Amino acid sequence: MPASTSDSVSRGLEGVVAGRSSICYLDGLQGKLAYRGIDIQDLAGNVSFEEVAHLLWFDALPTASQLAEFSSKLAEWRAIPSQVLDVIATLPKSAVPMMVLRTAVSALSMYDPDLPDPSPEANLRKALRLTARFCTIVAAYHRIRNGLDVVPPDPSLNTAANFLYMMRGTKPDEPSARAFDLCLVLHAEHELNASTFTARVIAATLADMYAAVTGAIGALEGPLHGGANEQVMEMLQQIGHPDKAEEYVLSALARKEKIMGFGHRVYRTEDPRARFLKRMSEELGNHTGEPMWYLISRRVEEVVRREKNLNANVDFYSASVYHYLGIPSDLFTPIFACSRISGWAAHIMEQYAGNRLIRPRAEYVGHMNRPFVPIDQR
Repeated sequence: MPASTSDSVSRGLEGVVAGRSSICYLDGLQGKLAYRGIDIQDLAGNVSFEEVAHLLWFDALPTASQLAEFSSKLAEWRAIPSQVLDVIATLPKSAVPMMVLRTAVSALSMYDPDLPDPSPEANLRKALRLTARFCTIVAAYHRIRNGLDVVPPDPSLNTAANFLYMMRGTKPDEPSARAFDLCLVLHAEHELNASTFTARVIAATLADMYAAVTGAIGALEGPLHGGANEQVMEMLQQIGHPDKAEEYVLSALARKEKIMGFGHRVYRTEDPRARFLKRMSEELGNHTGEPMWYLISRRVEEVVRREKNLNANVDFYSASVYHYLGIPSDLFTPIFACSRISGWAAHIMEQYAGNRLIRPRAEYVGHMNRPFVPIDQR
């Protein structure tokens, strides 16, 4: 039987619809993004990360009383078990933060009393604990690797302000907290991206939520997914000044190098999240008195659009935003995860609710009918 020569195979599953979901709507041609039917243009700047998580999990924005209760539950679970903190403390100070997050989340599973319970109620509690603790893990490791005391979470602060407080040791000003909260809102959910699809594949085997989330963290770590904004910041630092941006981009393009933070597998127009981050980068640049990183970014964007007709994606301006917030570059991807855990949890719970094992096929293109050769004749 000859190997298949079908032309229907899509490399990277591009354009393939792998399932139905009511969580996120994405129109790449029109540049539309909506969480549970509400346009990101309406959500960004008008709701908090806590409200978005509630929307993703319960299919509705919370009332004031529901938000207070939901936020209280998240605050209740922010502290991580001392045993997991001990694990983090024993890891190399030079470890990649995403690897630390992956290890810590896996360890957390062993201290969740609901782990063996697959009920929807238990999975919701797991989602709450995971979402509450991601920021605590990242901030704790950052403090530990720098020889600083771990700052316990403050229940009076929301997720965004609390992370900056735990990382810095001082409470953030309002513009910084607001900017970081916007970042969490914009990164919370994005349909069947690589990490979310990974989480659903694992959940489809009926593995526990921690297993699915650990796998998602591994997928997000890759530079073609969550790691791009770290590389964007490295590029901006190499450029160093707005006047050098055009020469840098043109030289890179002449060497056939990819300019990180541009283009998207789905969007064929502007990434609807990018415009908010661009504005926030400009505002923070003015707020901190250091507009250079925004100005370099804007110049790079202009040259890439002119030369390659590519638009900035969510990673491009998030790099300068995080830098303005005093966040080290190697924490950019873990912070992405601190937001995306809300979307992962929504998809995992949706997968459990209507589960079918995800098991695609592959088109075989290898040898056929090869004779077996005994070892003494090879």
